[in-house]
Amino acid sequence: MTWLAWTLAMALSMAAADPPVTYLPNATNSRIVTVTLDGPAQARVVVQTHGAAIKETGPKETVAAFGEVYAFSPATIVVHRDEPTRIEFWNLQDDDDHDFMLWDSRRDVMMKVLLPALKKTSFVFTFHKEGLFDFLCAMHQPAMGGQILVLPPPR
Repeated sequence: MTWLAWTLAMALSMAAADPPVTYLPNATNSRIVTVTLDGPAQARVVVQTHGAAIKETGPKETVAAFGEVYAFSPATIVVHRDEPTRIEFWNLQDDDDHDFMLWDSRRDVMMKVLLPALKKTSFVFTFHKEGLFDFLCAMHQPAMGGQILVLPPPR
């Protein structure tokens, strides 16, 4: 799904008051990355959501100029090709959902999932292709984003 198609789908789903569009990689994208809800993992990464500038705590000038600003921490995740890695997302905000959207080098969306407020959500990622993959929270872009660097398998 391209970025434009995804944006249109999101706008239509929000206008219809439907739940947000969420999905894991399809068969084509699974040649790049396989994502499962559970299963064995050889590595683990915890990614937390942080409010850098939010209406409750400010700074007020920043919120007025930019709106609320959130971030993933860490924003750079390093994994090895063909090594199942559990990535656990901790949404630390009590009143804001986030999402995680992963795309390929052509900017086609491969995965989009909801990260509900005050919840831990985890997936086992197995990348089958080396490279750099961008991700973001579509609800709080452009600041809330990052990259997954996929290295060759360890020797």
